[in-house]
Amino acid sequence: MTDAEYVNIWMRPERPARGPKPAYSRAQIAEAAVRIADAEGLEAATMRRIAAEIGAGAMSLYRYVPSRDDLVLLMADRLMGEIDVDGMPSGDWRADLTRYAHGLRAMWLRHPWIATAQRALPVLGPQQLRLIEAVMGALDAHVPIDENLALMALLNGYVEGAARDEVSWAEEVRRSGVSESEWLARSYPYVQQLLESGQYPIFGRIATEARQPRMGRDEQFGSGLQRVLDCIAAALPAALPSDGQAGATAPVPPRCP
Repeated sequence: MTDAEYVNIWMRPERPARGPKPAYSRAQIAEAAVRIADAEGLEAATMRRIAAEIGAGAMSLYRYVPSRDDLVLLMADRLMGEIDVDGMPSGDWRADLTRYAHGLRAMWLRHPWIATAQRALPVLGPQQLRLIEAVMGALDAHVPIDENLALMALLNGYVEGAARDEVSWAEEVRRSGVSESEWLARSYPYVQQLLESGQYPIFGRIATEARQPRMGRDEQFGSGLQRVLDCIAAALPAALPSDGQAGATAPVPPRCP
């Protein structure tokens, strides 16, 4: 397909200007596709399988969703709608970003197949646009737009990296039948050998002193999130208005590395 031929799925009218009312909606198709992907994986969400799920003819669905890529975009945007950002921005940027981060992580854990559907290009569907307005709105009054983009990339990168790691662990546990605690127990003799060698002092401190590896997943995530939010705080003006409204703008200090 050439650039001239490509039309974004959200630029296509869902209903034809004339003719009979469509029997299905994109939302119904995306909902069925998500159910299938949750149960059987993303690759199982084919047009034929979705058609069987909703009782339609497979070819008829292409009238609503022209391509597989369009289907995945609709599915990804459908998941963005699960993240609760009602009432954001609230005026408390840290509370807003904390709530969003936990919601994003929870969405990833409910739908682990999203790890294989992530695209470098933004979805820019209605639900993602809703998130952009609500979440970036938390910092919009306090930093320039480029700084806001950089800080959101920092936050999203942390959340998605942590969630991807959790999804990978869960898949490995499912594949091998060995839990994380069992894997650690099996690894203990080798770890002990490394410690006794004295060749890896930093690893030795991780194994004997570090608290983070001994935390549960929720505690690990929360601890890391607070550090990311501290980095974001370091990039904000020194004093923010208590009501979250724009005030006198102080110089933006360097971001936390």
